[in-house]
Amino acid sequence: MKFSAVILAAGQGTRMKSSLPKVLHHIMGKPMACYALETTQAVTGTRPVMVIGHGADRVRQALGDRVDYVLQEPQLGTGHALSQAEELLAGQGDLVLVTYADMPLLTSATLGKLAEMADSHSDPVSMLTVSAAEPRGFGRILRDMDGRILGIVEEAQATPEQLQIHELNPGVYCFRAEWLWPALKRISLSPRGEYYLTDLVGMAVQEGYTIRSVSMEDPDEVIGINTRVHLAQAEALLRMRINTQWMLAGVSMIDPTQVYIEPEVSLGPDTILWPGTYLHGNTQIGAGCVIGPNTIIRNTRVGDHCKLLESVMEYAVLEDHVDMGPFCHLRKGAYLCKGVHMGNFGEVKNSTLGPGSKMGHFSYLGDTTLGPDVNIGAGTISCNYDGEHKFHTDIGEGAFIGSDTMLVAPVKIGAGAKTGAGAVATRDIPANSLAVGVPARVIKEIKK
Repeated sequence: MKFSAVILAAGQGTRMKSSLPKVLHHIMGKPMACYALETTQAVTGTRPVMVIGHGADRVRQALGDRVDYVLQEPQLGTGHALSQAEELLAGQGDLVLVTYADMPLLTSATLGKLAEMADSHSDPVSMLTVSAAEPRGFGRILRDMDGRILGIVEEAQATPEQLQIHELNPGVYCFRAEWLWPALKRISLSPRGEYYLTDLVGMAVQEGYTIRSVSMEDPDEVIGINTRVHLAQAEALLRMRINTQWMLAGVSMIDPTQVYIEPEVSLGPDTILWPGTYLHGNTQIGAGCVIGPNTIIRNTRVGDHCKLLESVMEYAVLEDHVDMGPFCHLRKGAYLCKGVHMGNFGEVKNSTLGPGSKMGHFSYLGDTTLGPDVNIGAGTISCNYDGEHKFHTDIGEGAFIGSDTMLVAPVKIGAGAKTGAGAVATRDIPANSLAVGVPARVIKEIKK
């Protein structure tokens, strides 16, 4: 059977009290709508259709071309929303999976079970149900004495007896397409002036069909986001889900409640994460590393056996056995080769530190290339910007840069050269020579 997927994302989300469309509020570093997009695509193998309405242009801009869009205007309920996808999907598949952009915790494993159920029989409606003590506004599942689903009663219309039912309808379905599209046209307008998907369940029962259901194991999966309180709850649950997966894969966390790992991050075994560690974006951490406490790493690749203490790294690369911190900052384009050491309060931007090089504390290197085994003394600064243009500094293998040296780019320091403390290098310094003063001048040759 061929599946299609529809993600309902047209609601305004007024309880979020925000100018941002609800489905674009971020959870673990990306819009919540991305989670529904990724899970449905994983299950169906097809490009999903997203029904948008409020803030439609912003949704298109944020999610790009990973999904096909249809506009629901005006917004007349969930049944009306799904019907907007008919023009795109009619004749395109046998089964239509329907979910929501504001349910970011729903997994592809659960949706896969629903898809398998729908594929295993010829009845037109398959649905998820969940048993939970907290109803969260979901409708109640009505069953007969033999356990067959008779219909759904919304919470607002339920009797006191029906309100005691703990089997709930999260509103996630899989429909036979040939039955669905004509059936949507037969939904009656509700007293609130909307068309509800839930009516399809009762309609199928009246036509003599059996409603097939998959009971969910984890009620947290269908937490819908309607307020910022729900947003925080979902983020906490997703964060712990991610952290648990990594701990089971061999990563240690001193306090998992204080570690933040976004979904695209990868980690090697035997790495230890201390509290206050934040790993963002497409960050890759190797094996046997010690990260933190209080370290932020964003879109950065870290090799094996690195020790990174109370530092910030953004769009950088660190090879194996790098040791840095506390209070270091790697900015975009920083590349630290194997065995590099950075002392406290160091900053590197768009520069390469060669293998085994050491950078002392309170130093800044921008647009600089270090060869192997270079020593950068405390307080060294590469003066790479003249107010209009950036210039480059090259430092050769084994050079020793004394404390408080100013490297006024463009400038080259030869292999094995040394600068005295407080030197201001405005001209190239030859290999194996000692330069001192302001401006720095060569005073002697260094014998090997």
